[in-house]
This record gives sequence, structure tokens and C-alpha cells, in this order.
Amino acid sequence: MGKRRRKKRIVEKISEKAGLPPGTLIHIGEDKVEKARVEIYDFFDGYCKKRVPSNIDECFKTKENSKFIWINIDGVNDVESVAKIGKHFGINDLVLEDILNTEERPHFKEFNSYCFTLLKMVKYEHSVGEMSEEQLSLIFGNNFILTFQEGLEGDVFSKLRERIESKNDISLKNDADFFAYSLIDSCVDSYFLVLEQMGLKIEDLEEETLTDPSPKTLEEIHKLKRNLILLRKSLWPLREIFTSIERSNTPLIKQNTLYYFRDIYDHSLQLLDLVETLRDILASTLDVYMSSLSNKLNQVMKFLTVISTIFIPLTFIVGIYGMNFKYIPELEWKYGYFAVMALNLIIALLMIYYFKRKKIA
Repeated sequence: MGKRRRKKRIVEKISEKAGLPPGTLIHIGEDKVEKARVEIYDFFDGYCKKRVPSNIDECFKTKENSKFIWINIDGVNDVESVAKIGKHFGINDLVLEDILNTEERPHFKEFNSYCFTLLKMVKYEHSVGEMSEEQLSLIFGNNFILTFQEGLEGDVFSKLRERIESKNDISLKNDADFFAYSLIDSCVDSYFLVLEQMGLKIEDLEEETLTDPSPKTLEEIHKLKRNLILLRKSLWPLREIFTSIERSNTPLIKQNTLYYFRDIYDHSLQLLDLVETLRDILASTLDVYMSSLSNKLNQVMKFLTVISTIFIPLTFIVGIYGMNFKYIPELEWKYGYFAVMALNLIIALLMIYYFKRKKIA
């Protein structure tokens, strides 16, 4: 129900935007924070300094002798703050429109003074089998990098932050384009972690399918199937993005950095291969699940058939003696009842022995 309400709100916002002029800034997506949270990293030769501004205006103050600045904004639903930052750095309104629309497809755009890349960050909760997706918009120029996130708790840059704060990262010795590569690389690497966790979940489901399949198993299989489709939807455009970057003639990306982007392109192909492999494994797991259910049903039917077969002759015998005829020889026999019961027992035992011998039961 929560997802339905979210989709309904997004559709309402899209409908609200319909008919407005291009470049009109309206947030389309879920409101995840009340006010945008901003953090700034000033990069110098070999080190960087972090600061957290108290207001948006402090983002526009650059430190003396800094090579470039990285501004990270959490909360794209704060349209006013996004518009203010975009105006200061001369960002096209159409780009800001893409940033505010969290349903956008990943893509790359090149401008005279900056480049714009839109990606999807994903997280997977192995315990509940749920995957969450968050949009990441990245803009970089000669001396600045801007990243816009929806505002979920945490992101994929934690390890990168640790490296630059401990002065143990190669990007500290390079320019803004290389650090932009590092941010994109962190985002792409996170997909490997998500796929690894999904692979472990699929292995658990495979074992469960073979040993004790249940309706919950089927639910988990379909949930993983939906997650893989969503993941593939986020991964597929990456090939176009890195192909566009490689073919780009922008002076903002140096030749040395292009080599690193080509490496990410290889990673994106590897990720797509992994997704397809997991989808195939999941499809085979679903087939095994259906076969296991069919086999269990066959076993039940087999057992019921054996029981029915054993009771057919017994029912025939008691049916004869249940007829209301006066002259049935055994009716007045003293041991007639016990003889019939013994006969029934012998027939049942002989049939059970026969089924066991033929490995039917």
C-alpha cells in the first residue's frame, strides 16, 4: 500500500507539471527531507577540508588556493535551494528540471562549462529481501563538482569520504574530472555489492526450494525477480553513458581520466552479465519450485491411491455381508465376524507387501 500511495503522489505531481513551460522547476518524487542538507569539501594539493554550511549562501564561498570544490546536497525536494545553487553555477534550467525529477532515466549531457550525469544508487536489505533506489545527479566543471541526492540516510560515498579525509586517495592528486570519476566509480561498484547479496539470497532460495518449498518461497522468488528487473533498468543505460563520455570532445575530461572511464564501461558490461546470469538462475529456481510442488502433489496422490486400492477389496467384502438377505451362510456362524475381519487384515497386509515389493508405496 505504501508503494501505491507513493506512485499515486508521483503521478499527481507529473500531472501538475504537464503543460508548463520547459525548465519549470517542480519536484517529482517522494519528499524525503524537509530541508536540504549540504556538505562541502574543499580540495587542495594532497588533502581536502570538510565544512558543513549553516545556509546555502556559504556554498558559494571558495577557499583560497583550493583546486576545486565538491558540494553534496541531500534533499532535491527543496526546490528553492537547488534553484539557488543552479543559478550560482550557471546550470541550465533543463538540467535542474532533470535533477528534480527522480523518475528520470540515467543519462549523460555535455555543456560548454560543465558535464551532467544522472545515475541510480541502489541498496539491498538481505534480511528483508527489499531493494531501494535513489537518484544521483552529478555535475562537474573545471573547479567544482555538485552532487544531488534524494535524501535517504547514507549513500555509496562513505568509503571514498574516508579515503580523502585520511589523505589516502589518488583523486587528491588530480583535478575535478578525476574526482567525478571516483564518485561515479563508487556508485557503479555498489552494484557489485547488491548483486553479491542477491546471489546469496538466491542460493538460500535454491536450497529451500529443494528441501522445503512453501508459498513464502514463491513470494521471495517473485520479489527477487522484480528487484532484478529494476536493477537491470538502472544498469542498462550505463553503457550509453560511458560510450557518450568516451566519445565526448569536452576539454573538461582529460585523456588520462578517459582511460578510467573506459574501465567503468567494462564494469558496467560485467554487471549486466551478472544480472542476466542471476535472472537465469532465478528462472531455473522457479522451475525447480514448480517441479517440487508437482512432485509433492504426486506423492500425496500416490499415497491416497494406495490407500484407496487397499480398501477396495475390503469394501467389497463388507458390502456383501451388508446385504439384507436372510439366507447368507456365514450369518449364523459363530466365528463369522472374526473370520471376515481376519480376511480383511490378511488382504490388506498382502497388498501392502505387494506395493512395498514393487516400490510403489
